[in-house]
Amino acid sequence: MVLAEEKDIIEVIKKDSWMMDVLKTAKILDLPDWWICAGFVRSKVWDVLHDFNARTPLPDIDVIYFDSSNIKELEEKNLERRLKALMPNIPWSVKNQARMHLLNNMAPYTSSIDGISKFPETATALGVKLDEKDNVLLAAPWGVKDVINLKVKPTPYYLEKDTRSSIYANRVTKKDWKSIWGKIEVSEIGYDTLK
Repeated sequence: MVLAEEKDIIEVIKKDSWMMDVLKTAKILDLPDWWICAGFVRSKVWDVLHDFNARTPLPDIDVIYFDSSNIKELEEKNLERRLKALMPNIPWSVKNQARMHLLNNMAPYTSSIDGISKFPETATALGVKLDEKDNVLLAAPWGVKDVINLKVKPTPYYLEKDTRSSIYANRVTKKDWKSIWGKIEVSEIGYDTLK
């Protein structure tokens, strides 16, 4: 299958009943500025582009939201329990982007999409959710070109030669995505390598 733009990614998600069930379950919580992001979207795209018949298992399903009125981690754990009660076989992970800047040593995020833009890789900086009519919405602050072209590159926040660039390098090594998706190209340096 060929994926060329955002609408193609939305279409493959709409046709995936499991993904739609996960999205509908997360929507029940009615969280402010919520999205399911990262590997949930990226892995689907890469599975499709590798013509996999079976879904690659996900270590977690990342649900994010933005609520500056309650940044307690305990609230996130309560939300995970609620999701687990609704879909017990899903490895839910819930994170309030209003507090994640503290863990990532960055300036405060202004929204969930701002948080997504500060993920380490452009191919992972993706989120999906359902609107009030259950239409699939896609957030891609760095676009979808890298994910559909099977390129792994750092987002601008992880390009600098500092602690963040080592976070990117460590993630690429630890995740070892190429052992699963053999066609991907991983940039060890940055954007100059894989233009």
